[in-house]
Amino acid sequence: MPLLTIFFHVDIRYAIGASLVSVIATSSGAAASYVKEGFSNIRIGHVFWKSPRRSARCSEPSSPPASRPALWRSSSEAVLLYSAYVSRKARTQAQRSLPPDPLATRLRLNGSFPDLEGRRTYNVQRVPTGFSLMFGAGALSGLLGIGSGAVKVLAMDQAMRIPFKVSTTTSNFMIGVNRRRQRRRLPQPRIR
Repeated sequence: MPLLTIFFHVDIRYAIGASLVSVIATSSGAAASYVKEGFSNIRIGHVFWKSPRRSARCSEPSSPPASRPALWRSSSEAVLLYSAYVSRKARTQAQRSLPPDPLATRLRLNGSFPDLEGRRTYNVQRVPTGFSLMFGAGALSGLLGIGSGAVKVLAMDQAMRIPFKVSTTTSNFMIGVNRRRQRRRLPQPRIR
C-alpha cells in the first residue's frame, strides 16, 4: 500500500481495497497447501485468530487513514520497515532449543514442521506477550489500513520463538479462518 500511494499516487481507499483483495486471495490459496504439508500450526491459528480481528474493529473508526495521509504514510512506513528489519535477525541454536513454556504446553501450542533433515520440533514461548502483540497488530491494521500480518508474524517469530516458516504459514491460515468465519455471518441477499 505505501508503494501504491507514495510512488504511484493511487488514492488511499483504492490502495487499501487492492491490498485486501490481494492478501485475502494469496493467503487463502497458500493456507490450504501449507496446512496439508504440515507447516501451519493449526492450534496457534485457532487460539489467536480473534485477537487481531477484534482490536482492528475497535480501532478502525477512531482514525480513518484517508483523513491524515502524512501521518498514515509515516506510520505505516515505520511499521513495515521495522518489521522487515527485525525479521532478518537469525536465531542462535540456544534460542531455538528453549525448554517448553508451561502455558504453551497446557494450551498444546508446541509443534513440529518438515525440514531438510526430517521433522523439526519447536517450543512456543511467552504466550501472553504474543497475544498482546497480536492484539496490537490488529489495532495497527485498523488505524493504518495495513495488513496485520507484518506484526503478527513478528509476534510469533520474535516473541513466541516460533520458526519463521511456521509463523508466516500460520499467519496465512489465520487470515483464511477469519475470512471463512466472516462469510458465515453475512446476511444472505434477498432475491426479488
